[in-house]
Formats: sequence, structure tokens, C-alpha cells
Amino acid sequence: MQDEVTLGIDIGTSSVKAVVASADGNVLARRKIPNRIGFPTSERMEHDARRAWRLAPRRVLSELGRLKVPEASAICVAGLVPSLTAVDQRGIPVSAGLLYGDTRGSRLSKVSSMPVGRAPELLRQLAAAEPGAAGYWPVQAVANRSLGGPGAIDVTTALAMAPLYDGTSWDLAVCAEAGCMPDALPAVAGLGEPIGKVGSSVLASGIVDTLAEQIVSGAVDVGDVLVICGTTLVIWVVSDIWREVPGLWTVPHTVSGRTLIGGASNAGGMFLDWATKFTGSAPGRTSPASIPVWAPYPRGERTPFHDTGRRASLIGLDLSHDRPEVRRAAFEAAGFVVRQHIDLSGVPARRVVATGGGTGRPEWLQALADCARLPVDVALVPECAALGAAYVARMAAGLEQSLDGASRWARVGHRVEPDEAWVEPAARRYEMFKELVADAEQGRLEP
Repeated sequence: MQDEVTLGIDIGTSSVKAVVASADGNVLARRKIPNRIGFPTSERMEHDARRAWRLAPRRVLSELGRLKVPEASAICVAGLVPSLTAVDQRGIPVSAGLLYGDTRGSRLSKVSSMPVGRAPELLRQLAAAEPGAAGYWPVQAVANRSLGGPGAIDVTTALAMAPLYDGTSWDLAVCAEAGCMPDALPAVAGLGEPIGKVGSSVLASGIVDTLAEQIVSGAVDVGDVLVICGTTLVIWVVSDIWREVPGLWTVPHTVSGRTLIGGASNAGGMFLDWATKFTGSAPGRTSPASIPVWAPYPRGERTPFHDTGRRASLIGLDLSHDRPEVRRAAFEAAGFVVRQHIDLSGVPARRVVATGGGTGRPEWLQALADCARLPVDVALVPECAALGAAYVARMAAGLEQSLDGASRWARVGHRVEPDEAWVEPAARRYEMFKELVADAEQGRLEP
């Protein structure tokens, strides 16, 4: 029914996306506003939190309001994690918005088999820089407050800030070590819980962006590999057993009896944008047999190495290579990282399900298929995080009782098959890639 449309807003690293979705998951309208990522130094990564977290959600809401679509029954904000900014009494950011890729103060420590982010370090930096702030909020809280609701977040966002959040509340000892009290952090509500109103629309508590992508991706069967082609490359292999893999993360799937094994890599859109600056704006003709090999880590790597000190390198160059070969090598590197995660998971993979803004780059999808040696089913709606948020908004409006129905919104736009001419040459380069990125200190991979 038209009066059951909902709005999902996804505040990502490189843009803010919004979709208005009908009850059956069809997108009726969409908007996108670019974000500028700040790198004041090689160790810093930040947003203009006022612009990207506070003003952009209000802007997309205003722009969508001018279109001839029904008013949303409910609104939900998805956002990247972890993120933090200092806010004043009105919930307005008074500092930069620090992002997951900020590595200041990082140190090699025991690697967890669960996603444990850098939230305590981000909080420590903000508490030291803005000791008089009224609070320290992630993107979802800032956006919710800016839309007219409270500065609250959902439980999945809170869990992504572990160990600040212990599963039931903000941990007093961890907060104190970071330099603040728990009451400086936002209230936590359940996933899909209504927390306020935006006009006549119900406002949901929020959701983590990658979880929002997962619930509407259709990656539910054992051997499915969800690959989120965003600024960060996220890989989740669907399994039917709980298996902890050194260097990777294992988390529950939203489908009963399923788990996800994988992680997040810096070999995504940020790396590809950087690498392809040197190669021109379009791919050229190349030979499958003659491509160099990248180590795609200009800002270090997350899973499986958890090493902020890694840097990029390119090997195998010869006088026959030109810009098209180097460009293809960059996209193959992203594909090799996906295959690396699949191999480490130990799960026999049957297909890749690709979502995210990077699915609009055909050369990325083809290299992914060639390097993973798997068909790639490309999501019909690239803004899957915003679409997943729109589904969660239905829960807040009382139109859905759980996440169980989200899979009916999954739609494949098209399939990309591996190019047989490239599969074997890429497999040989994958062996070179593994040697290139092998970590001499195997202890880094121990959970």
C-alpha cells in the first residue's frame, strides 16, 4: 500500500544516500549527497560532522519532500561504525567526526574473533580535545537528533562500539579509562524501536550500515558471499557452523542457523580511487597474461592482518605495461582480498552477492568474478544500506514484526560470470599476491 512507504537514510563514508521504499521493497525515490573525507595527516580520518551527520540527513529529507511520493510512515538512519563526535547540549557537533579509519593511538594488540572497533580510542581523543562537551555521539545519534528525535542509537550500533558497550550498558571502567562518564554517551534502544517523530513519521532508533545491507542482500544460503563494494570492502561468507578463524571475525547471521565469517578490508573504493588516479578515467585493452600485482594497503589493513603499518606496493612491472595494466591490477587486488577471505573462512563458496556503490563500476565486478572464480549476483538496488534501513523503519511503524521478512526485498539486477580467459592467469597472480602480503609475524593473525 502507498501509505506504507518508509524512508531509509544511509550515512556512509563517501556519501549520504536515501531511498523511499514501498511495502514490497520497490524504490520510489532516491537521493545522494557526497561526503568529503578528511585526511589531515596519514593517521587521521574524519568528516565534517555538522555537514555530513547533521545537515545532510535534513537536506535529503527536504529534497525528497518536494517529490511526488507519499509521506513516509517511518524513517530509519543507518550509519558507519565506529564513529564519534563531541556535541553540545543541543546535540550539535563541536568537533570533527572521527571515523573507523582514524589510527591515532593504535597499537598492535590481541586480535578478537568478533568485530571490535576503535571506539575507545576515538572517545579518548575527543574527551581530551573537548573535555567540556555535553556528550560524545556516533553518527546515528547526531542524525536522529537533527531530524527531531532524541540523540539515541540502536543496540547494533552500541555493540559495534565494544568494549565501550558491554552488551547491556556502557561499561563504566572502559569509559573512565577513555576519559568520560557513561552518561556522556547516547541512550540505547532496541533495533527497530520507535524513539520519536519526524513530523507525522515515526523515527526508528537506527542500524549499522553493514547490517542494513546484509538483511536485504539475499545472501542467506551456505556458501553465499556478501561483498559490500563501498569505501571499505566488506566480505561476509555465510556458514552453517560457528567457526573462529585467526584474523577474521565471526558473527551471528540474522537467519537462524547461519553465521557470517569475514571482515573489513581497506582494499575497497578508497584504495581503488587512489590507485586509479594514476591510470586515467577509463579501462583500456589488456592481456590476461600480463598484469602486475598490487598490495592494496596505502592506509594499512584491517582483516586479516590488523596492521595499520602496512603500505601499498606494486610488483611485476615491466616495459610492456602501461596505465591499463596497472588499473586492472588495482581491481584484481580488491578481488584477491575477497578470495583471501573466502579461502581463510574454509567455507566452499557458491556465489558472490555484490552490493554498494561500487557495483556501478563494471570493471570492479568483472575483476571480482575473475579473481574469486565465482558468479557475481549484483543487487538491483545499489543503496542496500538505505534500503535495509527503510525495512527497519517498517518495524518501528509496526508494519513488520522482525527482520525475517527482509529477504523478500532482495533482488538481483544482473549476474556477472567469470571470464574464462582471465581466470587461470588471475589464479597465478593470486599466488603471487599471497606471497606479497604474507605477514612474517604469524602471531599477528592469532585471535
